[in-house]
Amino acid sequence: MFKSAFKVCVFLAVFSFLVACSPKLNWRTVQSPEQRYSALFPGKPDKLDRLIPYQDQELKQTLEAVKIDDDIYSVSSIQLQVDQSGMTQKMIEQLQGNLLNRAKASGGNVLVEEGAYKASDTRRIPVKDYFIIFSSNGKTQQSMRVRWIVRSNEGGSNWIYQVSILHANAETGDAKTLLSEEEYANFFNEFRPE
Repeated sequence: MFKSAFKVCVFLAVFSFLVACSPKLNWRTVQSPEQRYSALFPGKPDKLDRLIPYQDQELKQTLEAVKIDDDIYSVSSIQLQVDQSGMTQKMIEQLQGNLLNRAKASGGNVLVEEGAYKASDTRRIPVKDYFIIFSSNGKTQQSMRVRWIVRSNEGGSNWIYQVSILHANAETGDAKTLLSEEEYANFFNEFRPE
């Protein structure tokens, strides 16, 4: 009887250990040659192309995203051709304004921190990380970390990337601490524009 109970306990302990060690996140490097980047996603992302209106024209925006539990990991990319490259700063301001104004309107807040990303040639390039809290009735509803990156091509066109994680059901109002944890930092640290 004791031996049977011992075997069952050992089996349950091993099973529990294996379940605990099973990765919730299935990290994979996703190459996106058309959008000229590679990224480390925690699962297989879905890809969506759409046209967005901007200054009497339509720009193609490509979005790759994956939802894991309460988190959405996404990379959005827009290419501005040579004759459109003068719009780059205004386009970034519009993308930022959409999110930041929504956060402020909800009663949330925004924290901006200096960061860096690695280019494909491994140089570290400075970038700003935005930690955003969206609130409702004084309670944190969602947290987001986002960065915008601009890369110029040899031909004079520009790529605008928006790399972000949206976390729903935020338990804490400290977006920076939450979204700087390793499982989130990997996504930002391994994004590589070409």
